[in-house]
Amino acid sequence: MNNQLKDILEALLFAASEPLSIVELQNLFLLEDRPDKHRVRDYMLQLQKEYLEKPIELVEVASGYRFQVKTKYATWVSRLWEEKPVKYGRALLETLAIVAYQQPATRGEIEDIRGVAVSTNTIRTLMERDWIRVVGYKEVPGKPALYATTATFLDYFNLQTLAELPPLAELMDINLLETGDIQLQLGEQAPTEKNINEESNITRTLN
Repeated sequence: MNNQLKDILEALLFAASEPLSIVELQNLFLLEDRPDKHRVRDYMLQLQKEYLEKPIELVEVASGYRFQVKTKYATWVSRLWEEKPVKYGRALLETLAIVAYQQPATRGEIEDIRGVAVSTNTIRTLMERDWIRVVGYKEVPGKPALYATTATFLDYFNLQTLAELPPLAELMDINLLETGDIQLQLGEQAPTEKNINEESNITRTLN
C-alpha cells in the first residue's frame, strides 16, 4: 500500500490545476484510508528526490505542492502555446516590487518611492492578477487602502513565505522583472508576515 499511496499522491498532483496542500491531499482520501500529515509529507520529500534529475520538479509554494517544468526547459515548453506571454510595463513591475518589499503600503507611499503617480489601472491589473490585495486602511486623513502581496504572488514566484524573497538586486534575475532597468529606493531586507500583521495605525478589513 505504501508504494500505491505514493503513486496516488503523485497522480493527484499531476492532475491538479492548482497547488495542493497536505490537508487538501489528505481530504481526497476516504476517512478510513486517510494517511496522516507526516506520512504525506514524507512522500512529498521522496517524490522531490525522485524528480531531481528529471525535467519536471515537485516544488512547495505558499498554497501547497505542485509539479512544474524546470526553468531551463521553459523556452521549449512555451512553444506549445501560440499566445505570447503577457509583458508588463515598468510602472507595474516597480509598483509590485515596492509592495513586495515595503508592504503593507498605501498608494501614496508607493508614489513617494517611485517619484511619479501610480495609475488606477496599474493597481487594478495587479489586483486582477491576484498579486496584491487590500489588507486594511491606514489611520490617517482619508484612510487610504493598504496593499500587500497574496499567496498567488508567492506561488507565481515559487516562494513559500515572504521571508524567501531575495535581496532586491537578485529580484532583477526573476524572469518577470527582466523587462527594464528598475532601480528603487528600497531596503534589501524582505518583509515578514509578522511585520505586516503588527503594522501600527491600521484598521483591518474583515474577510
